[in-house]
Amino acid sequence: MTIKVGDRIPDVTLYVMSEQGPQAVKTGELFKGKKVALFALPGAFTPTCSAKHLPGFIEKHDELKGKGVDMIACLSVNDAFVMGAWGKQQNTGDKVTMLADGSGEFTRAIGMEFDLSARGLGVRSQRYSMLLEDGVVKKINLEKPGAFEVSDASTLLAQL
Repeated sequence: MTIKVGDRIPDVTLYVMSEQGPQAVKTGELFKGKKVALFALPGAFTPTCSAKHLPGFIEKHDELKGKGVDMIACLSVNDAFVMGAWGKQQNTGDKVTMLADGSGEFTRAIGMEFDLSARGLGVRSQRYSMLLEDGVVKKINLEKPGAFEVSDASTLLAQL
């Protein structure tokens, strides 16, 4: 079943790349007490994700922070090495936390998995954005497959 507004994010382990290597983070702790702009996409280094989705959140960082967002987080079913390298390539700096859901545990737990095996990509995340407050979903913007119309930073910013 797909997560919905009012639901609490499941407490699962994701990974972030640190100078010491991949670091485990629990979603319950990471999102606790914070207003979070979380967005997910099918894959690091893929065309729409690299040209539009992630850059839009980097560009809107200051505006989102100005509306009370404590953290902007990008999630993909990729490993921490890939997410770390993509974050460096995209110059995310400390503006966007790059979350690796390598095994797809989080994505599966919220019902957002998307099977792209026929295109050689395996099971990935659907493209969406969410507003979380203390780990509770306040807004969800889920894209239709192949679209990039409602999960962008400007849409989420307008909802704040």
